Amino acid sequence: MRKREDFIEWYPEVIEKANLSDKRYPIKGMNIWTPYGWKAMKLIDGFIRREFDATDHDEVCFPLLIPETEFKKEADHIKGFEEWVYWVTHAGTTELDVRLLLRPTSETAMYPVFALWVRSHADLPLKVYQIVNVFRYETKQTRAFMRVREIHFFESHTCHDSFEDAERQIQENVEIIERLSKEYCLPYILCKRPEWDKFAGAAYTIGIDSLMPTGRTLQLGSIHQYKTNFSEAYNITYEDESGQHKPVHQTTFGMAERLLGAVIAVHGDDKGVMFPPQIAPIQVVVVPILAKGSKTAVKNECQEVYHELKEAGLRAHLDERDLRPGNKFYDWEAKGVPVRIEIGNQDIQAKAVTVVRRDGESKDMIQRNHMMSKIKDLVNQIQTEMMERGEREMGENTHLVTSLDEAKTGILMMGWCGEESCGHEIEDQTGMSVLGEPVGHEEYSGKCIICGNDTKTPICVAKTY
Repeated sequence: MRKREDFIEWYPEVIEKANLSDKRYPIKGMNIWTPYGWKAMKLIDGFIRREFDATDHDEVCFPLLIPETEFKKEADHIKGFEEWVYWVTHAGTTELDVRLLLRPTSETAMYPVFALWVRSHADLPLKVYQIVNVFRYETKQTRAFMRVREIHFFESHTCHDSFEDAERQIQENVEIIERLSKEYCLPYILCKRPEWDKFAGAAYTIGIDSLMPTGRTLQLGSIHQYKTNFSEAYNITYEDESGQHKPVHQTTFGMAERLLGAVIAVHGDDKGVMFPPQIAPIQVVVVPILAKGSKTAVKNECQEVYHELKEAGLRAHLDERDLRPGNKFYDWEAKGVPVRIEIGNQDIQAKAVTVVRRDGESKDMIQRNHMMSKIKDLVNQIQTEMMERGEREMGENTHLVTSLDEAKTGILMMGWCGEESCGHEIEDQTGMSVLGEPVGHEEYSGKCIICGNDTKTPICVAKTY
């Protein structure tokens, strides 16, 4: 299956070949995490935990069920989610007095408790996060990791004593996603969503979007400034130094398993998945090349190399299956292992190993006594080059246009006067979605692409998943 010719068919096929997910669970859109896929997701989660632990967030785990009474307290929020939620109406045969729902996100689960946790300015800032499953009744065609009904989800929630401190938190989140993107080798853009597309209940939303090979964008996550919209509804107040009770200012930051889907889509090729080394469940696979008269020596050498790789902190695997080497090569290429080491009798005689990069950039014989330093350098090099390649492809498919007649596939940047009517007209004429104003964009001066009025506001427009 050719990725560039039929991405929609290619994507599920490479996931199945790599054994990352099993869709045969008897509820559509609720897939099984296989061991290999779950290892990749845990590595992704590990980097998230590292970043949020390092920025003084505490990990929590709130219950799955939310009472309908709490869910309904923020009017805009319920309007945004009411068509997506799963309801629990009975406990056994007893009908519940108050219906419960499976969390679609956790604002309405956490915030009644935040009202108990926050009492004074000394309790602020409150910064927590959790990595849990959320449930949304997705009505469109489901697709592993990208569009599912049970979602592996990260969310951080913070409370602050001022709008300014909440804004500092949002800037910290922007810096965190920049660091995370390098670990995942995922180029992205940040766009402040237009009013009609912000998160339900937010004052504003920043979307984190990556460009897929089809020219469409995939939202990897989002950052939200709530101001006091939720704290007023849930009575989350603090007593300031003068004794006055004030509502807290809040932010959230959410990402999901779409991160893994994006990695597969951006970096995979016609052979299968291609993992960046940092999140590869196996970074280096050792494959014996057995022949009569040298089997024992080759097996022993492979064992030694495997243990050296493990001792050096690399995620390594020794493939001792009774299969032909070509079958093994095919399998590990499909699974996206960044580096393959082949060892046969000729390598032993040469006191070397043969090293093959998954991305096809090289196949080299490396001297055995230099192997470990070379492999470590190679893993770092692959990580860097995958990020550079992704950024280059995204840059080549981002276009500044001054007329809708110039519309192309990819991300389009254009002038916008800020009027909602002009924004909707852009969407109607192009069949694309307004992603919003790019965060931290360079100085811009132009005209609204619809009405022609002067503007200093550029927007990004793209077809989306």
